[in-house]
Amino acid sequence: MPLPPFFHRAVPALLAGLLAAACVDDDTVRGMASTIRFGAERPDEMPVMLNTELPFRYPVALYAEQVQGNVELRLYVDSTGVVRPESTMVQTSSGHGALDSAAVQGASELRFVPAKKNGVPMPVSVVFPVYFRHPEAAPLPGDTIIGRRPAPAPTGATPPAGRP
Repeated sequence: MPLPPFFHRAVPALLAGLLAAACVDDDTVRGMASTIRFGAERPDEMPVMLNTELPFRYPVALYAEQVQGNVELRLYVDSTGVVRPESTMVQTSSGHGALDSAAVQGASELRFVPAKKNGVPMPVSVVFPVYFRHPEAAPLPGDTIIGRRPAPAPTGATPPAGRP
């Protein structure tokens, strides 16, 4: 079934906001677009993240060991733009329980302009990727490094206190 025209405009904007600090290519964004879930109705406007800084904290021990990983969270963003923590779950694990837990914990601090249908706010469920990257570690398989500027901090996660 083809996607409605608004979907092609709205989803990249949403994902750009969600992935602002992440390094992903266009194919990844298109793939993630298919993971957004709706109730009986599809929104006209997708939720937009309001956070200016991502709330994910790199676990100290894993940062020291330069452990990296990707976590995919399933978030329920309600009609006020609040992530309902009781509905947040790990959809795809990083393989490191501490990274998964840090992603779930940080997700409760995310805030959004809610999705809307005919101007009326509505809840949606989205897949939200969290990338834990150490600035001194080698790129993970699949990471795009061509044309990427060096990042001063791990992508998608804040280094532990006292770390660069």
